[in-house]
Amino acid sequence: MKKKLSHVDASGLPAMVDVSAKNVTHRVAQATARVWLPPAVAELLTDGELMTKKGPVFQTAILAGVMAAKHTHHLIPLCHALQLEDCQVSITAEGDWAVILTTVRVTAKTGAEMEALTAASVAALTIYDMCKSRAHNIVIGEIKLVSKSGGKSDFKG
Repeated sequence: MKKKLSHVDASGLPAMVDVSAKNVTHRVAQATARVWLPPAVAELLTDGELMTKKGPVFQTAILAGVMAAKHTHHLIPLCHALQLEDCQVSITAEGDWAVILTTVRVTAKTGAEMEALTAASVAALTIYDMCKSRAHNIVIGEIKLVSKSGGKSDFKG
């Protein structure tokens, strides 16, 4: 038996998932993104922060990630609006890479993985935006869900 896509109705049209009968549970999701910093950008790295004319890159990307998580339902058409209880974004330099880790917590009927993934994605895009004047060959690498818990099924990647 084929598994039906959750965001498609019986007619094959896009549809929001009805979560009205689901139980409220505490949910946690973590996501990560990696941004390769070419030498022209990496040389700006001092004490774990990139400083550009636009300001502190990692600090700004952290704020952008949190803001994006809170607005995920505005960006992803069929996502439910969630009242986030916590959103943490950290960015560390590992060699030529900026590694973004996001954690979202919510008590709700539906998960927080899209919020965690959106936070990681927008943080990565912010790093690109703030550093592109130094180099355009910045690479936004793998963006992935690391883990989720508290819903119908847990995931650990």
